[in-house]
Amino acid sequence: MSKNAFLISIKPQFAEMIFSRKKTVELRRVPPKVEKGDMGLVYVSSPVKELQGCFEVAGIVSGSPTALWEQLGKKSGITRRALFTYFRGKAVAHAIVIQRVWKLPAPVRLSSLREQQTGFRPPQNFHYLKGKILPGYADMRKAA
Repeated sequence: MSKNAFLISIKPQFAEMIFSRKKTVELRRVPPKVEKGDMGLVYVSSPVKELQGCFEVAGIVSGSPTALWEQLGKKSGITRRALFTYFRGKAVAHAIVIQRVWKLPAPVRLSSLREQQTGFRPPQNFHYLKGKILPGYADMRKAA
């Protein structure tokens, strides 16, 4: 299954939609370099500030904002207007297609992440976890 892992920051309302399977694509202006089978660890941004779970990547879809909306808009969890606002000024839009999702048995708070990994900072967008182990990561790998 998972070959590589990346930590991705997601706003609380969108993380909730991902975990409830109402949102099966995550839109990004800059896509991570990931492929099918990679694992995205979901850090839920402020005001929650927790590592809550993960998802398996089914792939990346890129295209014009119009093409992306036509292909995946209903799976994005946002309106057409919001999608075009988000991608304003971008000729190419990107979507991470989500295959499976898992929640941790207990979320890991930002304070715990910082205690267990010196210098930990949540990403503004995403970062790769090569050689890095986060609290809860082993639980997510077992669930996968």
